Amino acid sequence: MSMTDTSTIAVIDDGPSPEVVLLPRIEWGPVIGGAIAAAALVSVLQGFAAAIGLSVSSASPTWRDASFSLILLSGLYLLLTALASYAFGAYVAGRMRMRLGTGATSEIAFRDGMHGILVWALATLLAVIMALSVAAMTQRLAAPAGLSAAPSASVAGENIIAFDLDRLFRGERRPPAADLAQARSEAARILMTSSSHTGMRADDRAYLVRLTSAYTGLSAPDAEKRVTEVAGAAREDINRARRAAAILAFMVAAAALVGAGAAWYAACAAGRHREGIDVVPNWWSWERPFGASY
Repeated sequence: MSMTDTSTIAVIDDGPSPEVVLLPRIEWGPVIGGAIAAAALVSVLQGFAAAIGLSVSSASPTWRDASFSLILLSGLYLLLTALASYAFGAYVAGRMRMRLGTGATSEIAFRDGMHGILVWALATLLAVIMALSVAAMTQRLAAPAGLSAAPSASVAGENIIAFDLDRLFRGERRPPAADLAQARSEAARILMTSSSHTGMRADDRAYLVRLTSAYTGLSAPDAEKRVTEVAGAAREDINRARRAAAILAFMVAAAALVGAGAAWYAACAAGRHREGIDVVPNWWSWERPFGASY
């Protein structure tokens, strides 16, 4: 029986009495199961990478101070993680699909490949959701006790120049009961402009000098000298963070594309194993330990 172009396909069960079963074009059960398996493997491998300092999503300052060798090694690990995770999830989905029996081999391969792409898409979505959840949890844990981790308490790039802000407001003659939260946020916004093409404006620089002098007790010349040193260090940190972010974005995109190809290939390979077109390798065969065939 040939497969039709309706919303379902005819599944033929080989045997003495062939049986025709109507099956949806997209089998969501195997897709969801494969995506969960892929996302779980991503979590395990990224957790291991974070433990040894290779995770590109680490909150540590590794990416600001990393050498080119460490960046390259982290990128290669990310690519291997994408290959292993997406291929594993797609293979699971391909093997768990209903056996189609005789029919157009090219059509079967295409449908298996598309199921692999669906696994890749859903696993990527799950990985993004998990990453955002971890980031939100980390932000709440990093907030001081009794305070909210709302974005209004800081600026987006304050963590990049946090040490520079510490140096800016370091002093022994600080006014009593001085609240540095607002001053740090305002100083961070001014320092972030130091990496722009035009640099820090003269009036902003003068205001930052007065702010530093007021919160540290330094004289105007000493405060201006400190602002000059901190602005130079902040500019280097911001530029380094931008380069790291560009490398990170490129590696994530490359890993996603490589993962899509791996998912397609693994799902097609699983389909050939499922249909008996290719022989399952001995190291991947589940029959030998039990001494029975399916």
